[in-house]
This record gives sequence, C-alpha cells and structure tokens, in this order.
Amino acid sequence: MPTRQTVSFQKALEIIESLPEYQQEDIINIIRHRLIEQRRQLLAENIREAREEYARGEIKEGTVDDLIRELSE
Repeated sequence: MPTRQTVSFQKALEIIESLPEYQQEDIINIIRHRLIEQRRQLLAENIREAREEYARGEIKEGTVDDLIRELSE
C-alpha cells in the first residue's frame, strides 16, 4: 500500500500556483465535484439511517406546533 505524504496547506497552494492556469482550473473542478459527491454520500447515509429509525418506530410524527410543545415541556 503506498504511503501518503503530508503537505502543508501553504505548500499545496504554492504547488498549485506553479501549475499552468488550465491545470489550476482542472484542480478546482475536480475538488468541487469531489466535495459535491462527499455531500451526496453523507446525505444518502443520513436518509438511510432515518429510514431505519422510522422502520424501528424511533421517529415521532407531528406538526411543528407539536414539536415546540414537546420541547417546552
């Protein structure tokens, strides 16, 4: 398994700034898409967990007023 080399944030910026502009733009797009995919995966996991909790009966149903009333008790 290859080892990962740790690079400081400042060093990473310096490396990126040394690249041609089109490669800098590619890096921006790649990172943006990876972040979107990470958020999508997290959302999917949260939905899966919520569905499992609902199936186990751990979710209460009600209105916003019901929630506020319960929180104030």
